[in-house]
Amino acid sequence: MKSIFLVLPLAAAIALPAMAQTSSSQDQSATSNQASQSAQPTENATGKQPLQPPAREGFWGRVNPFARKSYVKRQTAPIRDRVNELDELTAANSKAIKDTDERAQAGIKLASDKADLADQHATDAGNKAQAAQASAQQATTRIQTVETVVSNIDQYKASNQTEIRFRPGQTVLSKNAKDALDEMANAVKGQKGYIIEVQGFSSGKGQVAIQNSQKMAESVVRYFVLNHDIPVYRIYLVGMGNAPVQGEENQKHLSGGRVEVSLLKNDLEQLSSNSPAPMN
Repeated sequence: MKSIFLVLPLAAAIALPAMAQTSSSQDQSATSNQASQSAQPTENATGKQPLQPPAREGFWGRVNPFARKSYVKRQTAPIRDRVNELDELTAANSKAIKDTDERAQAGIKLASDKADLADQHATDAGNKAQAAQASAQQATTRIQTVETVVSNIDQYKASNQTEIRFRPGQTVLSKNAKDALDEMANAVKGQKGYIIEVQGFSSGKGQVAIQNSQKMAESVVRYFVLNHDIPVYRIYLVGMGNAPVQGEENQKHLSGGRVEVSLLKNDLEQLSSNSPAPMN
């Protein structure tokens, strides 16, 4: 009996502090839960409720200072899940940031390319405007040249002149005469805007002198056409007989005859040489 009375006070002494500790822990746990619920927002990164403090199991679960392996595993499993979820969210955010940056860079490059294209178009437009202005200037210059040539189309100027002499009754060209005609014909090959004036003069009187001067002039024309392919329409022939040469007064009539050959030009050849290159 005495031993029973001794055990009961000892058990009461051990139970009272444990109960007090349990009551204090429960009060502190309730207070901390209320504070944490009031302090944390209703939503977080994972969209789930915050982790709650682990609940202690039984009397020995509260006072046992040694944690069991299964107990630790149960307590850390929610934490690992949340850590994994946070890793996934971090990876998703990084990918979204990278995609946004790539789209921004693509937009910047596209805008830069369009700006470069616009600059190229502006440069091309400026070059075309300059080319159009140059073409207009060339057209104006050519029109002015054509107007000048047209106004002087029938104004021929003496460019070269030679005299061919014949003995009385002769109409055949001598070697010296052919050399002089060759030199004149070579000077007009491939040219435009020229005519050759051939005037024959002969001694004698009346119709006989005219016929003789005509024959001498025809021999000159025949040489030009046959030997140098000068078109007949560029040669003007006239038999002057024994008429004095214009501008020579008191001239002595020579025996035999002579032919005055004059090369006359207008501005058509100048227009052809000054023609601008065709515009593209």
